[in-house]
Amino acid sequence: MFATPSYEPYFPTSMREAPPLDGSRETPPPTPRHALLISPFYRKDPCGSFAKHVLTPSLALTSIAGATPPGWEVRMWDENLLQGPPPAEPFPAVVGLTVHLTFARRAYELGRWYRDRGARVVMGGPHVMACPDEVSAHADAIAVGEGVQLWPRILRDAERGELKPRYEGSFHRPFREEPPPRRSILPRRDFLTTASLTATRGCHNRCGFCHLSTQGLRMPYQRKDVGQVVAEIAAMDEPYAVFVDNNLGSDRAYLRDLCRALRPLRTIWSAAVTLDVADDASLVREMARAGCNGVFIGLETLEAANLDEAGKRCPRPEAYARGVEVFHRHRIQVNGSFVFGFDHDGPEVFRRTVEWIERARLACATFHILTPYPGTPLFRRLEAEGRLFHREWDLYDTAHAVFRPAGMTPRQLEEGYRWCYQRLFSHRSILRRRPTRTSDLPSYLAGSYLYKHANRLWPWAIRRRWTRALWRPMLHAARLRQRKVSEGIGPDEVPDRVGIREAPRAGSRAA
Repeated sequence: MFATPSYEPYFPTSMREAPPLDGSRETPPPTPRHALLISPFYRKDPCGSFAKHVLTPSLALTSIAGATPPGWEVRMWDENLLQGPPPAEPFPAVVGLTVHLTFARRAYELGRWYRDRGARVVMGGPHVMACPDEVSAHADAIAVGEGVQLWPRILRDAERGELKPRYEGSFHRPFREEPPPRRSILPRRDFLTTASLTATRGCHNRCGFCHLSTQGLRMPYQRKDVGQVVAEIAAMDEPYAVFVDNNLGSDRAYLRDLCRALRPLRTIWSAAVTLDVADDASLVREMARAGCNGVFIGLETLEAANLDEAGKRCPRPEAYARGVEVFHRHRIQVNGSFVFGFDHDGPEVFRRTVEWIERARLACATFHILTPYPGTPLFRRLEAEGRLFHREWDLYDTAHAVFRPAGMTPRQLEEGYRWCYQRLFSHRSILRRRPTRTSDLPSYLAGSYLYKHANRLWPWAIRRRWTRALWRPMLHAARLRQRKVSEGIGPDEVPDRVGIREAPRAGSRAA
């Protein structure tokens, strides 16, 4: 099948353990109208890149900060920037914690530490939606659903001493009416870019393994006005922006309008889209002319039966290569995401997937072990079938097998996952996947090695706050390159349509 990884990846303490909290520390009384927003530490995956979590900041917390009413001071602290535990002076009156599955335990530790010293602790985020009763035991109040609209009311109630145990927000309120994120509270030098943003919310797909399918979550698809998005990017004064939408290409007409409005800004950007965007090559051309230099695509699997079982509506695997080629023709790099452990996956899935990635020359790929998030259809199915091993949320990180797979052993699943990263990050694989244009080779190699082969450097650089300084030369080079690309792509360079969805079926094998 494949060789078991022959090395132990570099995994320093700073990447696997949260900074200690001093239980004996005495703090001053809470400062009225002072709020602290915390992004808790989470254990990194030693198989991946340690640079991943410092590419962009948490948009959830900057969005909450943007909704803070006048008269309140707000600070933000990201424990993953390796600057130690959150501050205690001035001591906050209200602490807001975003809670995700894998760092729920750390969020509870932080909440307990601040509550013991007189702060009022509020928790929100995806895990609150999935497990509200569990989270509420560790907080003074929980925010279920859209937190931006709830935050001003929570602060007013806290100030009056009338904080309620539970607040519920609706995602049905107009997305365009939300205040812009407050990025001024971010330490700019700690991130590749602070220009992370969303133009749309929700997704037309409801894949059974995605957190958007969590029971009780109702998030209709919405769009911001194009002019609103352009103004937001222009105000950030960053050379590179990252759209963190679930699928920026869900509405192709909207994406086309957005691209045409973005082009005068000369900002490079990346976004997550589905492969069917490549059905219309003229739209991909508009993306390239607008400054798009990379897309993240959830290809998920090369087995069509897995897509059907997960309820994912997208082009079939035999059409993947043709869709990727459309992006490559417009010099847009593709980062493909793949999931292992579906019921139709056997031990051969790992080698087959990596070999396809190399043939398709993907600039990058991310791998995940299928993980049943609580509240999703996948979780309910595996629980009903008695296939879940435990509920240790720290291990629900897509790097561990937390259920019994159908087509292989849990050990094979974990070893295959690690082998894929070892192979993908190897010198040989990087060279196999190099772009066909010689002029694109320097930036591809520089980015690949800084991102994939610098894990011994990144903890040191992050702690010394050199993240932006390391990336900045390549970022400016990428911007100059993309400017030439966008100016060189004419309106009639390629046919308008290539028929990705209509590609002839060839079983379940990728083209």
